[in-house]
Amino acid sequence: MILRVALDVPLPKLFDYRAADATRADIGRRVVVPFGTKRLVGLIIELAAESKVPTHRLRSAEKILREVSPLGRGWLDLVKFCSSYYQRPLGEVVAAALPPRLRSARSLTDAPREFVLAPAGRDALAAVPPRQRRLRALLARIARGPASESELAAQARGARSLLKRGIEEGWIVPFVPERPAPRFVHAHDLTAEQDQALRDLRRGFEKFGVSLLFGVTGSGKTEIYLQLIADVLARRKQALVLVPEIALTPSLEAAFRNRFPGACIVTQTSAMAEVERARGWVLAHHGLAHIVLGTRLAVFASLPDLGLIVVDEEQDISFKQREGVRYSARDLAIARAHIADVPVVLCSATPSLESFHHANLRKYDLVPLTRRAIHEAVMPAIRLIDTRAHPVREGLAAPLRDALAARLARGEQSLVFLNRRGYAPALACPACGWVKGCRRCSAHMVVHSADHSLRCHHCGQAERVPRACPECGNPDLQAFGRGTQRVELSLREIFPQAQVLRLDSDAVRARSRLEDLLERAAQADILVGTQILAKGHHFERLTLVGVLNADGGIFSSDYRASERSFAQLQQVSGRAGRASLPGEVLIQTRYPGHPLYQALVKHDYAGFASSVLAERREAGFPPFVFEAVLRAESTDAMRAMRFLREAIEAAPAQRSAVTLFDPAPMSLARVAGVERAQTLIQSRSRPRLQAFLSEWSEALYRLPAHRVRWHLDVDPIEF
Repeated sequence: MILRVALDVPLPKLFDYRAADATRADIGRRVVVPFGTKRLVGLIIELAAESKVPTHRLRSAEKILREVSPLGRGWLDLVKFCSSYYQRPLGEVVAAALPPRLRSARSLTDAPREFVLAPAGRDALAAVPPRQRRLRALLARIARGPASESELAAQARGARSLLKRGIEEGWIVPFVPERPAPRFVHAHDLTAEQDQALRDLRRGFEKFGVSLLFGVTGSGKTEIYLQLIADVLARRKQALVLVPEIALTPSLEAAFRNRFPGACIVTQTSAMAEVERARGWVLAHHGLAHIVLGTRLAVFASLPDLGLIVVDEEQDISFKQREGVRYSARDLAIARAHIADVPVVLCSATPSLESFHHANLRKYDLVPLTRRAIHEAVMPAIRLIDTRAHPVREGLAAPLRDALAARLARGEQSLVFLNRRGYAPALACPACGWVKGCRRCSAHMVVHSADHSLRCHHCGQAERVPRACPECGNPDLQAFGRGTQRVELSLREIFPQAQVLRLDSDAVRARSRLEDLLERAAQADILVGTQILAKGHHFERLTLVGVLNADGGIFSSDYRASERSFAQLQQVSGRAGRASLPGEVLIQTRYPGHPLYQALVKHDYAGFASSVLAERREAGFPPFVFEAVLRAESTDAMRAMRFLREAIEAAPAQRSAVTLFDPAPMSLARVAGVERAQTLIQSRSRPRLQAFLSEWSEALYRLPAHRVRWHLDVDPIEF
């Protein structure tokens, strides 16, 4: 047989190998093959009787890895769709979809295990000739019931190698003891509005459909999808829940374990250890995990009995992968639900404009929640502090200082939000105007006070703070602007009696550290944080949110900036007053009359979204057009631009309904010493854009790209 194998190489094709022992049951299994001078692990996609590769050049596969059962048709259809839509080689998509441990030939057998006979093993036992006494004895022993590895090893000489052979052939599989059936603990009575939303979502629950659960912060969206998951588990199906931030998974995982005792719950994030992540993935793949909870990479978890997909905070940009295979986990979740013919629920207090537009067009079912779930809790009052009338000192205007002092006096908790980590965003010389930039990026370096260093938040470059200005020798260098570290120090000086706690990615270096900080956060008087605290957390004593430097999001060349700014401000505002105590939000701004702030004050997302959609329609931006970009990266900016011009010349001549723009540098043109440029492609027809990209992609792979790296990004979110 000829194996057609997907390999993690930048070529859009499958590779043919001979395999004497292959059968159609091996489609979807991993395989070790020679590739040039290397050995690679690929995935068997197809089997064929013959190959177009000349016989003398056709190489043999080294080993089919049968330790893990083959990936199913639905999973293979998902990665094929991802490869086709995002214009990436199938082998690259497969490599991105599998946990790192499963991209290698290393075994997962690190823990003591027991084994049982698979149905194929019973057939093999009947077919083993009498002369193979040791193999017959081994299979016969396992046929009687679960047997441990140590027991089998002591049975006869060479038993370990026979056991290994049996696993590879698929005759012997690990024994998984029966788990208690998962239960669901009803912890909250639903409000009338929640009950109606749940009934709406259950309608047509047996087939594919997209629902947008659009509820204000604190309206109990999580409780509703927990009850939907309970319905799915009762039907012996599996559920997949995607969340945008690793920071959200510990608290959400704890909530899931409390509400679903007896359920096998698996998490999948990039922060997990390789073996732990791979074992969880295999549990889900074998149908033994009831619930998979994870970040965007979890969309590729193998779930043979999938019954429901939930995408929480569906608007979050972290669902978009921005390196390698540039997929949107939210969009892939919808595609996966369609392939599996199961429902998908998108949840948000501030839906993406694309999802909101689809709901308005009735492509998605809109399920609203307009009130908070706790009867005493109301939406917080949002007030704007005009910093022209109330000058800022140490980052805080007088009304915000007074509000913080009042909360301290009452024993209530406050959150000061600033989406900028570090001490200060720039180090400059007031004498000559020198500003410290990153030598590798077109960006300023950020001052970090803890270790007296400068760091680039784009490439990670770190340096010591210079003693004097390198241009004029002035020793009096100043840090301009404020980051969370500087605000934390200011708050400690202003309120020395308060317990101030900072939560940002500098403070959180590991999952254990995050869990510790979140536990301490409940006791703190004042929290200082970035977007880590903006969503998904519930602090009962928190009644005040102060937002610093909010204006950065309303003046930007990125047409998505206002959408993201509104979503972030609405989410962080939602942390206030989630229990019985009333909440208040104070936003410091120089532009209190801006329409975005006026919509925030009214909690009017629908009105804001409608106005922005009207602007997008007029300007010709998504969701009224579909976009892709071709990016080129090189150490030489001219070389990158030259490649893009040659790529445009190689584009299909027939490009009706497709607009191809001239190449230009990216807004952040240099990162880590690499110059970046791009050309934008737009069309009002998604099928026509996809047809154009497919034809163009074939030409691009043939185009010489000396010292240039290129990629296509479909549905881009950064320019």
